[in-house]
Amino acid sequence: MSEAKNITFAEPKTGDASHATIVDTDVPKKGKALSVTEHLMTISEVATKYNVSIDASKPQDSQGLTAAEAAKRLAENGPNQLTPPKKRHWLLRFLDILLGLFNLMLIISGIACYILLGINYEANYQNTYLGAILLIVAFGNAFIEFYQQQKSAAILESFMNLIPSLCYVIRDGQTQQISAKELVLGDIVVVRSGDKLPADVLVIGCTELKVDNSSLTGEADPQSRSTKNTHENPLEATNLAFNGTLAVVGNGYGIVIRTGDNTVIGQIASLTANEERRESPLSVEIDAFVKLIAAIAAVTAIVFFIISMTVKNSGISNSLNFAIGTFVSFVPEGLPATVTMLLSFAAARMAKRQVLCKDLQGVETLGAITLLATDKTGTLTRNQMTLTFVWTGLKLYFAQNLPSGSAEAQIAAPFDQNASAAANELLHAAAINPTAKFTSAEGPIATREILGDATEAGLIRFAAIKLPNFETALNEYPKVLEIPFNSTNKWAMTIHKKRHATGSLMLYIKGAPERVLKLCTSIHDGEAAVPMTDTHKAQFDEMYTLFASKGHRVLAFACLALPETQFTENFEFSKDPINYPTSNFTFLGLTSLEDPPKHGVREAVGKCRAAGIRVMMVTGDHPLTAEAIGRKINMMLTDTKPMIAKKRGISEAEVPESDVNAIVIHGDTIDGLNEDQWTTIFDKEEIIFARTSPKHKLDIVKRAQGRGHIVGVTGDGVNDSPALKKADLGIAMNISGSDVSKEAAAMILLDDNFASAVSGIEEGRLIFQNLKKSVQYTITHTMPEVWANLLYIILSIPLPLSSILILVVDLGFELIIALSYAFDVSENPAGLMKLPPRKPVTPQSIERLYRRRALDHAEYPEDAAAHEEGREPELSKGTKFARGVKKFFSKRYWSETFEKTEDEVLIDGDVLSYSYLEAGTLQTLGCLCCYFFAMWYHKGVTPYEAMKFGGNWGMVGNTYEFQGRQVTVEDQVEALALGQSAYYLGLMFQQCFNHFICKARLSNPWGSFMFANKWSFVGILVGGIFSLLIVYIPPVNIAFLTSWHLTPYVWLIGLAWGILLYAYAIARIIIKRRFAPIKYTDDIPGLQMFPTRWSTGGAK
Repeated sequence: MSEAKNITFAEPKTGDASHATIVDTDVPKKGKALSVTEHLMTISEVATKYNVSIDASKPQDSQGLTAAEAAKRLAENGPNQLTPPKKRHWLLRFLDILLGLFNLMLIISGIACYILLGINYEANYQNTYLGAILLIVAFGNAFIEFYQQQKSAAILESFMNLIPSLCYVIRDGQTQQISAKELVLGDIVVVRSGDKLPADVLVIGCTELKVDNSSLTGEADPQSRSTKNTHENPLEATNLAFNGTLAVVGNGYGIVIRTGDNTVIGQIASLTANEERRESPLSVEIDAFVKLIAAIAAVTAIVFFIISMTVKNSGISNSLNFAIGTFVSFVPEGLPATVTMLLSFAAARMAKRQVLCKDLQGVETLGAITLLATDKTGTLTRNQMTLTFVWTGLKLYFAQNLPSGSAEAQIAAPFDQNASAAANELLHAAAINPTAKFTSAEGPIATREILGDATEAGLIRFAAIKLPNFETALNEYPKVLEIPFNSTNKWAMTIHKKRHATGSLMLYIKGAPERVLKLCTSIHDGEAAVPMTDTHKAQFDEMYTLFASKGHRVLAFACLALPETQFTENFEFSKDPINYPTSNFTFLGLTSLEDPPKHGVREAVGKCRAAGIRVMMVTGDHPLTAEAIGRKINMMLTDTKPMIAKKRGISEAEVPESDVNAIVIHGDTIDGLNEDQWTTIFDKEEIIFARTSPKHKLDIVKRAQGRGHIVGVTGDGVNDSPALKKADLGIAMNISGSDVSKEAAAMILLDDNFASAVSGIEEGRLIFQNLKKSVQYTITHTMPEVWANLLYIILSIPLPLSSILILVVDLGFELIIALSYAFDVSENPAGLMKLPPRKPVTPQSIERLYRRRALDHAEYPEDAAAHEEGREPELSKGTKFARGVKKFFSKRYWSETFEKTEDEVLIDGDVLSYSYLEAGTLQTLGCLCCYFFAMWYHKGVTPYEAMKFGGNWGMVGNTYEFQGRQVTVEDQVEALALGQSAYYLGLMFQQCFNHFICKARLSNPWGSFMFANKWSFVGILVGGIFSLLIVYIPPVNIAFLTSWHLTPYVWLIGLAWGILLYAYAIARIIIKRRFAPIKYTDDIPGLQMFPTRWSTGGAK
């Protein structure tokens, strides 16, 4: 990796609304560039362009389109709806799963069984059952996975509603309600407060209209709309309103200029459609394991088929039967079902924790992520402005419940209406001056829906909590004059009938602090109004700076008690000419509002970072606001370069890059970043990207993936959807999330709680540990099955375990017991989230990735361009297969396979060594002891005798005499049935002990956690009964060639070898812990994990 350099990032202008870019206007759509110019045209020019009759002075009196013309345009251009994503037919998706390599192997083996049955029915009659089981398993595996996918898709469909259903338009001079799908270009849309825009429109008339663009830009502040515009960029134009945005206050009229896929939402959706998600880490690992096992099984089967044909002269039928048996013994048939069911159980648990998984693999991917890129507005924050600080009566108050010992408690006191006359007056101003209002008086105040501007909503929510008579305040103090907020004055004024010492009318004004202050000549000191002095102004500046530095929105309040001598109770005020006071007000104080973090977000982010997961913010909001939130939620703890430079009294260029661990990047600089600058950014632990567009978010995800990160992206807006689709795991919000984002994501938080995602990460890590336990347990029995077939050829002993019994093992007690791992609790819950990610991104891993990528490009130069664009090259299935075969015979493949890395994979060297070499060997010896003991105990057949006559064991005419004893064919058949039954039960008893051994991944194989899962005992009980039924029920003996005469003494041998295996495992783990202890992540200084007003719900 290149050495970090001292790089200076260009600082864009702050406070400029033009930076809220969301998507370039030249994004191709169906091969054409969309050029929006209507915002630069006059209203009459736009009306002419779309051939619609309007009245610009009185839009409500416009004629609009005729019904006939609207119907014609609808037929020409199609309905106003987003084109649903293309979906493969359910049958094709089922076939995709069915024809996966694992299931394909089973299907081929099953078909081969029936071919042999056709060649020689009598010799191969058991293939009737064997072939059927193999085919049923293949289709069963496919069905289970397909069913889970369909179930998730069905749940998702219930959340989807891609466009508002109804809207108001003017047609034929009449206002009428129609389906939003029937909107056409040129329609005049009526927009009311609370409406969602049904299309992109040019505003032709409005009254105090503001729209919430947060779903597009991440900007929490409502944006004013008007008929005037000075911006060239259509996305910054003040006379355009976009599909899917919400009119939070005011009303207006607009001409539809874009519909359906041609809207801004449609363009972003097209970006989403062009992106493909990488295969999950679990899929890649299982696929690699299956290919390896398939290759080994195929080679072994072919080699021993040849040996059987040539050396043993067994004939093609017997040799092929043996080859199938060898192949079946190598392949853990129950593994796909086990993995799918374990993931399904985990997905069900996650659903109870409000996390919906659209893709089963996403369950584990969530636990494997190394970088979590999250949106701010609506994801980390509530998208609900909340009043935080109040400065009134020259004292600072905290507006919410204040936990003792918090930082705020050192500088502020809890707000109390009765603390001073100033506090009481400001509270009344906050209650009756705003225009926002609750839509309902029911339910908790903190969660009631409010119609109006987000800032005013924060004010009345605060007033409703603090003012006892809030519900009746407006009736008690009726409004006699209202001057709405506008961009010229930057204040709003109301006059109310509110009696005071010198009269009956009270004037309240709120607005931009510097504007309100200029209108004041006095200030309320808590007791009474006193003349404004420079000292007071200095205090004002100090408080204003404090609030602004926290990224808060600051409002000032002032009042004027109108004297009765000038303004009687029934005085008639006029706006033109003005006859109300405009100066000499009394300054009441300042309030600061913020879009606060959601409950539990700070602890959730801290938990992620403690788990070694890098969390970064990617938002369309202002850098200062983003950084302020980041510092409240454990995302940014250290100083940025400007902060370090200021503390040291030096320039930013003099600050060494190695001293900087936190960085805030403005979206305007992203397009100009070079490779060194990207490297410098991602080398930081604390990263915030602000003022980003959807394209930027997508680039950031690709850059992170290019460094080896497994990227999770959370978001709720349309602007998040391309990144959600490209990420290894896209996580969308259900309640506040747009439908486009929910379609693009692989996982949905049903309660919109970011903390639920962190619970999901913990669940994902647990399921990986449980999957690893289950796989280790499952493949351990492979070696006793394989050796049973190999010894049949090598030593010519009677076949210890038939192919059909192998399937009974894999799909019988093994599957039942393996599934119980799904319910295992964590061995160490605290330690689970202190483990590093299983594929950590380190300087060594980045160097290794770049080296391998360079070798790939040297070998296949045609792939380089695709990788540069952050995507996989498009290759035919034949090319992929050829490359896959070729790499198995390359030195590079095997050197990279055994190259030491920091990664923890599902099936690693430790699992393979334990399962195939150590426990597999011990279990084979135990099974052979049971096998030979049963043949000797019941029929007197010794191991030497079995090897001497085993080549033709049980075949017609193979009656032999040994040591004065005649052994008939019937005796041989019965002895073999007893031996195979003993081998089968011996394996089962040993696997019961192995089940508990495999539980210990992070600790020793003893302790309470070993017995916490009741399903382990249920699984062993059911699996044990199943195995005993296979052996001891006479009718079953016929199908499986077992014997109910088997002595229970064999059980003791199996149990003894199980105890020996357990003792070996204890010694192995102790030695392993001594020389290779488990590594946990380092503690992060400064993480704030104690409860706060946000995590405890104190803000309510």
